[in-house]
Amino acid sequence: MCYEDGIGVVEMILLLVVIISLVLIFKENITDLVNDIFETIEKNAAKV
Repeated sequence: MCYEDGIGVVEMILLLVVIISLVLIFKENITDLVNDIFETIEKNAAKV
């Protein structure tokens, strides 16, 4: 019998590699987006 329940180790490693690759490729864009969000939060917090 062959059990195929859950995610295997190979699939988990491949998923992590893909996620890490995407983060490294779009690192600058992600950093800019997060900085813009925090700037907006700080500006709107001053109004409250």
